[in-house]
Amino acid sequence: MIARRRSLIMAVAAGVFGTMLSPWPAMAQWEVFDSANFGQNVLQAARALQQIDNQITSLANQAQMLVNQAKNLALLPLSTLSTLQSTISQTTALLAQAQNIAYSVTSVEQQYQQAYTSISSSMSDSALFSQAQTRWQNAVGGFEDALKMQARAVGNIPSDSGAMTQLVSASQSSTGALQAAQAGNQLLALQSRQLSDVVAVLSANGRAADLERAREAAAEAESDALYQHFSQYDAYSPTAVSMFGSSGN
Repeated sequence: MIARRRSLIMAVAAGVFGTMLSPWPAMAQWEVFDSANFGQNVLQAARALQQIDNQITSLANQAQMLVNQAKNLALLPLSTLSTLQSTISQTTALLAQAQNIAYSVTSVEQQYQQAYTSISSSMSDSALFSQAQTRWQNAVGGFEDALKMQARAVGNIPSDSGAMTQLVSASQSSTGALQAAQAGNQLLALQSRQLSDVVAVLSANGRAADLERAREAAAEAESDALYQHFSQYDAYSPTAVSMFGSSGN
């Protein structure tokens, strides 16, 4: 378009100068043609047209710049935030369902004190048995919770894969810097959600292993208490036993 305007300007200027050089018909003596003034006017007109052409080019560039800015400010039409938040909520709810000993410092302190560190020889056999049963239930529940958390993390893999594919595709087809940045931010959010799964699984596995080790340590203290109970009884002394009505002969 700009090249066409420039060609038009050159054509107009060439036509004017050609007219100036062509022979003029005889006119009355009182009509005097000022060729120098006419040529100056033509040059001024050509310069004016050139300035207009430059202004049009500048406006076209500014319009293109505004279009590019609008693309850079365009929002990404894809959002996975609600899905990520829902998945994190499900993982958090599963952690809250931990059996017997919850993921709470206060809960751990209270229940650990009651079932693992309060064993003494002054306790009755029934109390020792009750605590042993509680510790066994805690250990079994810890392993079950760990298996559930592992299943949850594995179950999230297909949805994570689909979300990652969508976000990468949106990033590659983004029309501006903002869309690319938003796609990148959502990918980082997805990675953070996956890391939360890893933390949850490691925590559940560590909890199960620690409960089992605590149970084994408490079992040693329980064995010592039971031994103390047994040692309190009088030593065994043999006595004569009469069988089948015999007199002991």
